[in-house]
Amino acid sequence: MVSFAQLQTTFAPGTGSGPQYRCSADINLYSSSALDSLATQAAAGRYLKVVSLTDADEAIKVCLCEDDYPGWLDVRDLEQLEVAGSPYQPALLSEAEIRARVPDAIAFAKSAMAQPNEYLWGGTVGPNFDCSGLVQTAFASVGIWLPRDAYQQEAFVQVIALEDLSPGDLVFFGTPVKATHVGIYLGDDCYIHSSGKDQGRNGIGIDCLSGGDNLTSQKYAAQIRGAGRVMAAYISSCFNDL
Repeated sequence: MVSFAQLQTTFAPGTGSGPQYRCSADINLYSSSALDSLATQAAAGRYLKVVSLTDADEAIKVCLCEDDYPGWLDVRDLEQLEVAGSPYQPALLSEAEIRARVPDAIAFAKSAMAQPNEYLWGGTVGPNFDCSGLVQTAFASVGIWLPRDAYQQEAFVQVIALEDLSPGDLVFFGTPVKATHVGIYLGDDCYIHSSGKDQGRNGIGIDCLSGGDNLTSQKYAAQIRGAGRVMAAYISSCFNDL
């Protein structure tokens, strides 16, 4: 367990350095110090580092090491942290190694769909996920880390034409300006994703890129931006700092 006094002793403002911590349980991270809106979740075993700290903090700004994603930690959750025995080390995978793991990432997403679930903005630990949280966690389950948000994932993968899609590729939806939704392509015009009830389904399901005969498929078919292939695992700045 980590104490606030321990953080004050070890934190070095402005250096980007300092100890890394590991989560001993699943932890929520929030989008602001008000702790009123979920930004993401950190599953047990994930690494994080402190970004900012003041004497009066009820919330501590942190950064998750696997994907460089920022968030605010409730100070009461310090008891769920422990000093990491060794720093985070990302997997350096070849394209062939990644392709070999893709079927198991798809299997994870299908298994998540089989559990009772709802769409949860910021959800990454299950059973409730948001769209990019499902994609990130499915790939992380086989040791392939991706960036956290849909638009970040779109920028990270290799762009491919929709006609060149293979199972495990990512499909992106949104506006002409930005990707706001993502799913994993399964083949035969189908993809799996976690969708909010404003799009006709509350949770994980399988839909058709061409539209099909259900409301969710049709809504997303009108928002297709493109597709991409995972060619590498994300290498975080935590690793570059070592």
